[in-house]
Amino acid sequence: MTLLSVRNLTMTFEGRNALDGVSFDLDEGELKVVMGPSGSGKSTLLRCLNRLSTPTSGTIIFQGEDVLRADTDVRALRQRIGFVFQHFALYRHLTALQNITLGLRKLRGMSMAQADERALHELQRMNMVEHARKYPSQLSGGQKQRVAIARALAMDPAVLFFDEPTSALDPLMAREVVNILQQLRHDGVSMLCVTHDLTLARAVGRRMLFLDQGRILLEGDADDLFDQHADARVRAFFQRERHERAPQVVNV
Repeated sequence: MTLLSVRNLTMTFEGRNALDGVSFDLDEGELKVVMGPSGSGKSTLLRCLNRLSTPTSGTIIFQGEDVLRADTDVRALRQRIGFVFQHFALYRHLTALQNITLGLRKLRGMSMAQADERALHELQRMNMVEHARKYPSQLSGGQKQRVAIARALAMDPAVLFFDEPTSALDPLMAREVVNILQQLRHDGVSMLCVTHDLTLARAVGRRMLFLDQGRILLEGDADDLFDQHADARVRAFFQRERHERAPQVVNV
């Protein structure tokens, strides 16, 4: 069943189309990866989908509802969309547990005990219970990302959006996030993941959107895009990404 349907989405900044007629569907339980060069509109797309930004035109149907209608309850919409940000967006003055319980208490109206129980359940899912009382400054990058994912999951969203979830992590920590996304996919969690990380995309993505200059240049199976696609722009992107991320050997 279709969870999210986007049609002809356009976002104009200062006379330039950051998004230009974007259309795609996301089914329930599906993980779809969005890739493309820097400035292609990937993060703008996510921001439009959860109404952090308002597109210029087009339609977004989420769970059968037109979320661009003027009377849309944007606050309620965002409770159904979990957003995992590139740089974690954790409150530094709150512990891992408190970062998760805050939204549960303020938005879902849970008691402290109910919020703690829910938060600890998600921290357990992320293998982070032993770090529940630590502050973000006491956590590694991978641990912070686990807390951010636990916070999103605790709100019981219909879909999770990831904006470059491994870009701020070293390769070992990035692999942890890959494992988490693989597990969430196995659990049937609906996800849309924006990433430059070829390892992440190949490991978790079945279907991929390639965004270029605000347009979906193509959509297809991940392996088809990785392996010498016929389109020169797609080939150039993946060849450049492979080169830039390859280990550098220094002769001394």
